[in-house]
Amino acid sequence: MRRALFITLVSCLITIHQTRLINRCDLAKLLHQEEMDGFEGYSLSDWLCLAFVESSFNISKVNENVDGSFDYGIFQINSHYWCNDHQSHSENICHLECQELLNPNLLSTIHCARKIVSATGGMKNWVGWKMHCSGRPLSYWITGCRLR
Repeated sequence: MRRALFITLVSCLITIHQTRLINRCDLAKLLHQEEMDGFEGYSLSDWLCLAFVESSFNISKVNENVDGSFDYGIFQINSHYWCNDHQSHSENICHLECQELLNPNLLSTIHCARKIVSATGGMKNWVGWKMHCSGRPLSYWITGCRLR
């Protein structure tokens, strides 16, 4: 019994350790520094809402899709189109390894996200944004955040 409890506890700790969350305001500040506010017409609040609905601000999130592709990182960028994960066929439009989208500095993720929103459809390329953020008041996402 103790052994089973110990294994369960260790498994939980490993899972917790692998999750890298970023604070909402820290993300807002980084996106502001990278000039994402207003990029292709999308506000910081759009980006924060996207990060929340896609990953709950989890930089290390990886999700497998029914088609065999994977979504990576805080914006859940898909391997079929945007990055190379060496597991599924990829167009690799962002010209990067999918693992780079899990980097805590987020620069590769931000550069790839720029390409995605510059493409046809903009943020509508993310179903989560389309369903939960589009056309809604979002200014509360940056409430209390100091951007400078």
